[in-house]
Amino acid sequence: MNTIALFGNPNTGKTSLFNKLTRSYASVGNWAGVTVEKKVGTLRDKSALLVDLPGAYSLHPLSLDEGVTSQFLIDEPPASLINIVDASQLERNLYLTVQLLEYGCPMVIGLNMIDVARGRGIFIDEQRLSAELKVPVLPIIARSGQGTDALLQQLVDLPSKDNKTKRSFRLDYGLIVEDTLLTLAAAIQPTLPERTPQYVRWVALQLIEGNPVVEQYAYSLLSPDWIGQQLESCCTRLAADSEDSTPAEYLRRIRTQWITHLYNLTADHSRAGSRTLTEKVDAVLTHPLFGIPIFLFMMFAIFKLTFDWAGNLLADQIDALIAGPVSSGATSLLQLLGASTFTQGLIVDGMIAGVGGVLVFMPQIAILFLMISLVEDSGYMARITLLMDRMMEYVGLNGKAFIPFIIGFGCNVPAVMAARTIEQRRERLLTILLVPLMSCSARLPVYTLFAGVFFARHQAIVVMILYVLGMVVALGLARLLSNSPLFAREKSFFLVELPPYRVPQPLSLFRNTWEKVKGFLHKAGTIILAGSVAIWLLSHLGMQGYGVDMDHSFLAAIGGVFAPLLDPIGFGTWQAVAALLTGFMAKEVVVSTMNIIYHAPTIEGLGAQLSHAFTALQAFSFMVFVLLYTPCLATVSVIRKETQSWKWAGFSILYAVLIAYILALLIYQLGRLLGYT
Repeated sequence: MNTIALFGNPNTGKTSLFNKLTRSYASVGNWAGVTVEKKVGTLRDKSALLVDLPGAYSLHPLSLDEGVTSQFLIDEPPASLINIVDASQLERNLYLTVQLLEYGCPMVIGLNMIDVARGRGIFIDEQRLSAELKVPVLPIIARSGQGTDALLQQLVDLPSKDNKTKRSFRLDYGLIVEDTLLTLAAAIQPTLPERTPQYVRWVALQLIEGNPVVEQYAYSLLSPDWIGQQLESCCTRLAADSEDSTPAEYLRRIRTQWITHLYNLTADHSRAGSRTLTEKVDAVLTHPLFGIPIFLFMMFAIFKLTFDWAGNLLADQIDALIAGPVSSGATSLLQLLGASTFTQGLIVDGMIAGVGGVLVFMPQIAILFLMISLVEDSGYMARITLLMDRMMEYVGLNGKAFIPFIIGFGCNVPAVMAARTIEQRRERLLTILLVPLMSCSARLPVYTLFAGVFFARHQAIVVMILYVLGMVVALGLARLLSNSPLFAREKSFFLVELPPYRVPQPLSLFRNTWEKVKGFLHKAGTIILAGSVAIWLLSHLGMQGYGVDMDHSFLAAIGGVFAPLLDPIGFGTWQAVAALLTGFMAKEVVVSTMNIIYHAPTIEGLGAQLSHAFTALQAFSFMVFVLLYTPCLATVSVIRKETQSWKWAGFSILYAVLIAYILALLIYQLGRLLGYT
């Protein structure tokens, strides 16, 4: 089956188009950096595979995710390309288009967001643009699906890659560059007899431009020293003949001049307004004085809705359902089937109680996911990174690092992967190591349980404090680590796409929220279920066999080993230690463990028992420790994958435990000195 590759600048609607053409679902957001690795789907007509690649402004990669695009063109040459461009930002988007045209593969251009462009008074002559570029150009609105059927049909009608009669696109780069291109192409062509001359010319162009991915590819074909000599000669001749300091700057100038000419030929922006609605809203939301307070107020409103206004009511209903009909029904059925006491206890008190104790908090998690999706789809996410850039720069990062931090509020695993969008290696590594300090949704059941018991009147405020605390600790550590010898300073720059504000689509919000909730439910049916079974068995097995008192079980013995270490921070009991140890699998398992240990039929009953086991000060210290201590197993695994080092994965565990202990110790001991209990 043929492969069609989908290219475009960040936030031009690639993933929305991918979903429409394949009838699949991939995460969509109105901000740059949603796609950090390629996604593959089958076209609706089953004619080809469609590959959605990370957004890139150029084939010259500045970050790891952008490197995927160039590598794909070399390793997996597609049968054809789709280049989706933003009609309201056409001139900027055309730079990547030129590079793709030079690749020499059959291509169709999807002129997306034509509604946004027309709303700004910008009108594109699609036919003239198509004639100049020598490829089909189709106006579309990817979010709604308008024009996607025509685009799909155009893909079927595209000429094959081997069609020699197809008109090829070519820019004239002047005598010096063209001579170098001929020399390089003549040497490369015999090593790639199956590739077209235009592809070979593209490889030579990318070499001159300094594309590191193509350089490694070319070095496998020809002598690096010979290539270096040709490029040095080109650079010397250009320096003497033009004002550009490097061949890459020269190529950019030639392309940019041609693109400006093309844009003036094909775009009418004489009716463009002086100030758009987005610019007017940004004057308030990104204001240097009011921007951050508005962001904090928005966060508080989200937590208020999640924990005080809607979440608790729904959670109580689910708790009543699990503790009542589900548990009693399962007990009756097992008794009817003649199941042993052991089997009944394992299923009802282990599986149902353990998993059910976490599912109770699903409404709060779903509401929080919905609110985060709303922020993403509206376009506000990119503005938050802009607001935070000055603060991030002060601590040794840049505003783009804030995007993985925000994603980490949902789940730390995709947040770590989102750090691929950061260009500088040092800042990328720092971000990866600090992301686990963000309060992911897996910690929400712990917060909701303890805040509901000990801080019932101020749940939203307490949970918001924990979220902000995670951010503050991460920024403080960034400042500390960025000045250490481990993280040598690099030249840094901040580039972020500010998309227009859009009214979020209900279907997109529902899908985005459902995908995240589905991930939570999947975890409940796998990791949390397995953890609940293991915890129940350990709590009922001891040296004397099955049925021992829980205080003499293997679980109590394991927890008792570490309990004295946690006594100075307020919760030196084997029950608390056991819950924390199992939380390494997934933070939700902390609640499952407590539900099984305290044998509570309902969350209300568990809360009543916790109110006797903890004081308010101990409870807050416990929540802070859960916020900061070791990342879950899945996060540690993805840190190892992204850093290619077990050293950094181990460091992420050790420093987090140390920071969690120190901060919990300060909170508990200072609280005692001040007379809090």
